[in-house]
Amino acid sequence: MWLSLFLVVAQDAPSAAMVRDAGRVIGIELTDTELELMLEDVAQNLRGYAALRARSLDNGVVPALSFSPFLPGIEHRAVALAPAKLELPRVERPASLEELVFADIVTLAALVRARKVSCVELTELFLARLERLDATLHCVITFTRERALAQAQALDAELAQDHWRGPLHGIPWGAKDLLATRGVRTTWGAEPFAEQVIDLDATVVKKLDEAGAVLIAKLTLGALAMGDVWHGGMTRNPWNPEQGSSGSSAGPASATAAGGVVFAIGTETLGSIVSPSTRCGVSSLRPTFGRVSRHGAMALTWSMDKLGPMCRSARDCALVFDAIRGADGLDPTVRDAPFAWAGAVDVRGWKVGVPKGAFEDKQDPVLRELAGLGVELVDVELPSFPVREMLIVLHAEAATAFDELTRDGRDDQLARQTRDAWPNDFRVSRLIPAVEYLRAQRLRTQLMLDMDKALAGVVALVHPSYAVNLLQTTNLTGHPTFVAPNGLRENRGKQTPTSISFTGQLDDEARLLALAQAWQAATSYDELRPPLEFLAAPAAAPEGEKGKGGQ
Repeated sequence: MWLSLFLVVAQDAPSAAMVRDAGRVIGIELTDTELELMLEDVAQNLRGYAALRARSLDNGVVPALSFSPFLPGIEHRAVALAPAKLELPRVERPASLEELVFADIVTLAALVRARKVSCVELTELFLARLERLDATLHCVITFTRERALAQAQALDAELAQDHWRGPLHGIPWGAKDLLATRGVRTTWGAEPFAEQVIDLDATVVKKLDEAGAVLIAKLTLGALAMGDVWHGGMTRNPWNPEQGSSGSSAGPASATAAGGVVFAIGTETLGSIVSPSTRCGVSSLRPTFGRVSRHGAMALTWSMDKLGPMCRSARDCALVFDAIRGADGLDPTVRDAPFAWAGAVDVRGWKVGVPKGAFEDKQDPVLRELAGLGVELVDVELPSFPVREMLIVLHAEAATAFDELTRDGRDDQLARQTRDAWPNDFRVSRLIPAVEYLRAQRLRTQLMLDMDKALAGVVALVHPSYAVNLLQTTNLTGHPTFVAPNGLRENRGKQTPTSISFTGQLDDEARLLALAQAWQAATSYDELRPPLEFLAAPAAAPEGEKGKGGQ
């Protein structure tokens, strides 16, 4: 609040000392002559800020400037793969439907299509399971039971008329609670918005409704898309409930990993899909920037926010991505680009880049597994940029998205009030000079061009998820990344997942997911499941550490 008070006091007559100190805060030393020239204009600017602030802005209003990952000089290297017909397997109804909680989409689709399991039965199965899981994992903000059962009944009626919408028909899913759903709370995980109801359905929700997927719950996110602490507590890692699930797509990762939903939709600005997917052991796709509409989703950073599927396999990601991709005329950054699920693809001869310095051991099991598929591994030298410092782009835009929350003091309602929490970050970010923000954006242009050159000649990169600044770099450039478990490690007496990431060419989700699917078909990492001992012996949720935050 101190900055707001300073501006109110300073609007009429900012002193030379005030302006001198402000200059020092942003790294500029001003002479007495320079200060004398500046004072009247600074006062005029302050009065202008008041005029700009007099008109309230909804979070959904986008800036007049739009970001695109395609600059002049960046090549469109995406390759369209021949679409494959989705063949449904012959599957019998199990003795207990509980056997289906970790089934993949194709298996469930086969049972639903053959009417061996009804949409209502699947919906009731996952609602009941998610309720049991939530007692320990704290991964749900709102159950959408009434909406889900009504939708499931309607979908069963369609099947009775031999109308099948496709592989997502009747499949239960969960939405990160920054996606608007008409008539249901959309809390953004934050105390000031705990009772907020937005009178529209996000485009992603509409598209999944049309595909026949059944929304059973709004899942947790760290408050305003950071971390795993929300207004109801901390979301837990199903592999180790003493640990947070990481964030900010905390609930989607936790619920999917534990078999509470078949898939979920998460969002990422800087790690919010990759980080909880790593912690909880799920397979997720962060698509190319501009592939999935963000209309109806909470805005954090307009030039970096992305929505994507969080699943248990690359094939499931492909099926969900196919349903949610494409322009809607409402998000100006979204474009239509080809994509088709290609089935099992022969990846022999594909060149996959290994970033220099990414792996400690060139005999890493994932590299050996890819070589075993006939993939040609080639060294790639990545450009060197001050990407951490360039992330003032994120902080400046986030502070703008929640400008009014800071100025009216509602940020004090947020549970986390630490140095690394949003309230402090929003205040600090108000001091980022516009000149430096735009300088970072200009450096971003150079980074995008240099990354395009570095990726020339390879289908994708393979790398540990947090290696060599690729998480920061690719969120700035807009490249797509698929993240998946690649084993377990000992962590405070528990076995918890590790992850690997594949980063593809812009708009080349088809080859990226085909490569990942081929690797998963040759391995069994995607079949790892958390032990979930707490389901057999429920206990009070322990006080655990905060998860690694994402945005």
